[in-house]
Amino acid sequence: MMAALSSRTDTSTDGETDDKIMGFNNGNSLGIVVSDASDKSRDQKTLRRLAQNREAARKSRLRKKAYVQQLESSRMKLSQLEQELQRARQQGVFISNSGEQSQSTSGNGASSFHVEYSRWLDEQNRRISELREAVSAHAGDGELRIIVDGCVAHYEEIFRIKGDAAKADVFHILSGMWKTPAERCFLWLGGFRSSELLKLLVTQLEPLTEQQLMAINNLQQTSQQAEDALSQGMDALQQSLSETLAGSLAPSGSSGNVANYMGQMAMAMGKLGTLEGFIRQADNLRQQTLQQMHRILTTRQSARALIAISDYFSRLRALSSLWVARPRES
Repeated sequence: MMAALSSRTDTSTDGETDDKIMGFNNGNSLGIVVSDASDKSRDQKTLRRLAQNREAARKSRLRKKAYVQQLESSRMKLSQLEQELQRARQQGVFISNSGEQSQSTSGNGASSFHVEYSRWLDEQNRRISELREAVSAHAGDGELRIIVDGCVAHYEEIFRIKGDAAKADVFHILSGMWKTPAERCFLWLGGFRSSELLKLLVTQLEPLTEQQLMAINNLQQTSQQAEDALSQGMDALQQSLSETLAGSLAPSGSSGNVANYMGQMAMAMGKLGTLEGFIRQADNLRQQTLQQMHRILTTRQSARALIAISDYFSRLRALSSLWVARPRES
């Protein structure tokens, strides 16, 4: 009996032990599965976080690179502006503390141009006097043609002089400060309007043949259209320049204010560079109009036209002198 009991006890003990062992093993396996899933979840989060960090670092490097490039570009533009200012100082131009532009008397491009223009005007007056005498003396066509051709060629000289002066100081030529006040009243892009001058000449050149009258009318219309196109271009340039300067008015202390200012000012400088082109095109139009007029007219008509042009501008200069010398009320 004791043996049987012992056998049952052993059997029971073995069975319970086996069950406990199986239960322990099952629980341990479940723990391992849960632990593996948790580890995988943490690994995925870690990978996502690392990926996000790498992307953030990449974007940060790109922003830093763009910022460095912007600074380098601004540095180069600043250097260019400094060179421009240095050249201006070498020409004798400086900015006073009050912000007004001053000019030295020596080595200044504008002063040199005034001297050249004065010489050109003296020579022009001499040539016109010679032409007037030849017309009054009823000189032959051959002699008259030589004088007329010389006057036309002399006009081409002033366009060359103005072109050189515009490269040194385009604002001086554009403003017409080398002209008298009355002349400046009718100034257009540094000179006269060809279309308006042709209108004045038609009444001075009668009688004209029908073919000549048609040719001059066509020339006047063509000149008017070219002048309108250039005027529209100047208006567009002024509008664009105004918008560019307004774009540099960023709030003080804002991020990138200095770089933005320098960038906008560099853009404005580039746009101002086109002013010289407008002056050159306007003078080309004036020169071509004179040449076309010379081809349309006979030699004697061309002589009368050149005298009429000279007399017109002489009257404007005389008007300016009278205006300056007028009595003023105290």
